[in-house]
Amino acid sequence: MRGPGAASRTPPRRTLAVLTGGCLVLAVLIVTAVTTLGGSHRTDEVATMDGHPVTRDELLFHMRRLAPTVQNELRTEYHLRGTFTWNAPTGEDTALQRLETRALDEIRKDKTTFVLAKEQGLADSVDHADLAAERTKENEARALAVAAGRTVYGVTEFAPEEYYTHRLTELTTSLKARLSKDPDGPLHVTDTEVREAFDADPDAWSANATTYTYTRLVVQIPDGAAEDFATGLQSRVKAARHLKALTDEPDAELTTATYGGSGSTGLNTHDQDLMSVLGTIEPGQISAPVRGTGQITYYELDRRKTDGDKAFTEYAQRIRQSLVAKEFDAYLQRRADDTSMDVDASAMAAINAKDVQQ
Repeated sequence: MRGPGAASRTPPRRTLAVLTGGCLVLAVLIVTAVTTLGGSHRTDEVATMDGHPVTRDELLFHMRRLAPTVQNELRTEYHLRGTFTWNAPTGEDTALQRLETRALDEIRKDKTTFVLAKEQGLADSVDHADLAAERTKENEARALAVAAGRTVYGVTEFAPEEYYTHRLTELTTSLKARLSKDPDGPLHVTDTEVREAFDADPDAWSANATTYTYTRLVVQIPDGAAEDFATGLQSRVKAARHLKALTDEPDAELTTATYGGSGSTGLNTHDQDLMSVLGTIEPGQISAPVRGTGQITYYELDRRKTDGDKAFTEYAQRIRQSLVAKEFDAYLQRRADDTSMDVDASAMAAINAKDVQQ
């Protein structure tokens, strides 16, 4: 016969089930916590960069982007003929392995940009999956705007590569502005450095502040002209040494003009064509013949005068942007070089040529 305390030492079956279920839940929570805290490896990772996961989808995205370029390079470098295959040997590695290496290099550089952007509060995440989610959200917003009849600038729907390039460019532009703004910023360029860059190559920055005085000879090609008409004219121009000596040339018009210099980015085609000639010859030189419809034109640069102060004023901002861009490229490369990338060899080996072609 059981004593008074026997029932309390042997819980009912229902109570046992509850307790057992509770232990199972607790065990699951413990395992989950250990998995989360003790090992961050994800089943879709092929590498990590300073702790940031590089997923299989991310790697394949870059491999597919780079495939045409790498294929052309390998064809040229290794003289590959016939149908191209990613299993083709190219030195010590296959073409696919070289593509993988190039893609990892691209990821290292681009992900460094995203890391910098996150540090500066310009991006919320550096994960490729989050970027894909951003694209989906952006495309949905654009679709709603189109449906509502609102203006949508740019494309109405971003393809994956389009959005990636768009976002990377956007962040790069913002980083250049942010990191160059303050005097102690890593990309800050001083006024002295801008002036030194201008003085080092003033001709490269002076088109908009240069006045050109030139002589132009336009010779009409007569009907039924001999095949050697242009050659004969070229010989006479060369012998004369100056266009003004050719005033007696038949069917020719000689004029002198001044061009104020709106640079190669002039608003009309005439300005651009004129600069493409005057900008390449020195005072006293005659240009090569410029063929037109029914005529041949020669230009002789008589004088060129540059307003240095005006040129510097107009180009200072562009010079600064150029210097900041160089500083950014160097800064980004240093950051990328300092990152560590751990590659999962088995995960990489599981990628094949069909994956790239999908």
